[in-house]
Amino acid sequence: MKRVVQALEARVLPVAPPVRPAVLRLVTGGWTAYYLSRRVDMLRSIHRGDPKLFDPVGPCRLLNSPLPPLLADGIIYAELVASAAFTLGLKHRVVGPAHAALLLWTMSYRNSWSMIFHNDNNLVLHTAVLGLTPTADALSIDAIRSDARLAPELLDWRYGLPSTVINAVTTATYLVAGIAKLKGPLGWSWADGESLRSQIAADGLRKELLGSGAAPLGVQLYEHTGLFRLLATGSLALELAAPIALLDRRVAKAWAAGAFGMHWGIRALMGITFRHQMSGAMFASFFPVDNLRTERPRG
Repeated sequence: MKRVVQALEARVLPVAPPVRPAVLRLVTGGWTAYYLSRRVDMLRSIHRGDPKLFDPVGPCRLLNSPLPPLLADGIIYAELVASAAFTLGLKHRVVGPAHAALLLWTMSYRNSWSMIFHNDNNLVLHTAVLGLTPTADALSIDAIRSDARLAPELLDWRYGLPSTVINAVTTATYLVAGIAKLKGPLGWSWADGESLRSQIAADGLRKELLGSGAAPLGVQLYEHTGLFRLLATGSLALELAAPIALLDRRVAKAWAAGAFGMHWGIRALMGITFRHQMSGAMFASFFPVDNLRTERPRG
């Protein structure tokens, strides 16, 4: 039993160098700063929309009406500054939680004006994990100011924890998506591919009617029912088997590569872009982002 507990500890709370969570901070923070900076004009336009369209979600439920546009704009700019400071690792104990809170508010406020976009959920959750854990003890301004070293030679379970939690969060969201399919009216028959094929056809028809145009590949492959059966079965299996990625590093890398490829496939077939997933930043925690040879079991 003691060996089992030790093995579980080594898996859940591996001892790692501070570089590991620091790389994840750089990747996630850098992606967030880039992503938001390109959406400022769109967000400012939303802030000036018809107040009748405002239906608050998440923490924005505290509001009875929209914020004044200039105040909402100011929060966006504050989040851009916070994301830059977070990425650089400046005053992380204060900036980390502040950045996580501002990003949660920013995404929730954006969703309060339209349909709820679930594709940003993992970005918000990953940021919360990285903002509330010691991810700026290396490759940061804080690290340089504390002991003049970018990569201190330390080993501690606190540096292995962030990637473990992020992996668990990521796989949980895919598992929920798979279960949702099975809980739907089609149940396991969703895997026969006809629902996926019809969804792609309906999405393409809507885009044609609205003038944006259907994805050419989806139109070309529509008649190949066997292919859609294979795609539906594969995506459902990938979602339901997601937790297995937590058990082995090789499996984790294979699963992450499969999920990454699935989102690019969705882009090709439907023209739907999951930016965080397709960037690869979302799956960085599944790969050796530091020198894993330095890792040792706890104790």
